[in-house]
Amino acid sequence: MSQWLVLALVMASACVVVLAITLLRHRRIPDDDDPTETPDVIEYMTMMIGVVYAIVLGLAIAGGWEARGAAHENVRAEAQALHEVNERAQAYPAAVRDRIKKDIDAYVRYVVDEEWQVMADRGELSDRGTELFSRVRKDVAGYEPRTDQEDRAYQPMVDQVAVADDARGSRGDSAGGAMPGVVWFGLIAGALVTIGMIFTLQIRTSPPELLLAGLFSALIAFLLFLIWEFDSPFSRDAGTAAGPFLDLFPAVDSTAR
Repeated sequence: MSQWLVLALVMASACVVVLAITLLRHRRIPDDDDPTETPDVIEYMTMMIGVVYAIVLGLAIAGGWEARGAAHENVRAEAQALHEVNERAQAYPAAVRDRIKKDIDAYVRYVVDEEWQVMADRGELSDRGTELFSRVRKDVAGYEPRTDQEDRAYQPMVDQVAVADDARGSRGDSAGGAMPGVVWFGLIAGALVTIGMIFTLQIRTSPPELLLAGLFSALIAFLLFLIWEFDSPFSRDAGTAAGPFLDLFPAVDSTAR
């Protein structure tokens, strides 16, 4: 299901539920009911709940955005490090250079085509990806330089493999999402309480009030969807997240197609 279809369904559902409850509740209100009798303390509490929940939402969105940026930066660092290894291998003999390039391409192809789905389904890296990366490390670290040019290229290549390995590990840490379950519970419970305050203030069925109630509910649903979208960048934004690999290894992209 498309993420935009999910967003539309969630926002529409929030509006429909709130409006339906409001209309049903209005039918049960006696004719002599006076909405002006709502205590001032309730209005104050409602305002404070809204302010507190707005702060929580803002922090969650900021944290999700930061985690998403860090995850994409890890992907870029991993792809760039492997690209540097590929380029520096030009100083090696043809047989060694071709083997390094072949194993790097195999690893990148597997990451883009299969490991991304493993991260989305299981929230962790795959054993096969680790095995393919180990081949690249063995190719680079296991070769003994024979000339001064090869010797100058050797250590930077080993360092770049270490950078790629560290970035790969960070990518695995980000695969499961950054928001703990308790945070999601608080966000959803806070949304229910905040929207529930609409009924505490005895909302009526005039068109402006119904419109504002619907828009307010849709806004809350949109912000929760935004946090959900940021929380797992590798499962719901795979095409964009894999961009550095596809940009630096176009041959792998064209082969996959």
